Amino acid sequence: MAEEIITNRVEETEALGRRIGAMLSGNETIALFGGLGMGKTAFVRGLAEGLGIDPLEIASPTFAIVHEHEGDDKKLYHFDMYRVESWDDLYSTGFFDYIGNGVIVTEWSENIEGALPDDRINIEISAPGHDDRRIFRISGLPLEPAG
Repeated sequence: MAEEIITNRVEETEALGRRIGAMLSGNETIALFGGLGMGKTAFVRGLAEGLGIDPLEIASPTFAIVHEHEGDDKKLYHFDMYRVESWDDLYSTGFFDYIGNGVIVTEWSENIEGALPDDRINIEISAPGHDDRRIFRISGLPLEPAG
């Protein structure tokens, strides 16, 4: 069952990411769904901070496909699947080699939905208007904070 959370400012989106990051054990896959300007990278900044990674390191990996970040005890692999159009494209990113080796976050998960692990966390982001309000529909989230 999906949980719905509304944020009204970028800072609230980052705070949501921080809360979720603090709940993770360190090997999850998070699939982000949502168009341009939905706040995916802002969410990942907060997620990184929740994992103990400097949020100032986080930028959209559009041209690099993947950015690797390492904290004290957790790793974050931030993928942008916007330009992935085929299985060959996906294999060339090395995506499958990262699974189970840290927290994987994929932006533009719509493009690789059939390749994502079944036990992933799905986060669908939508914007009902032209302001900073965002609706996050989250499913597959662990119920207890990581210990």
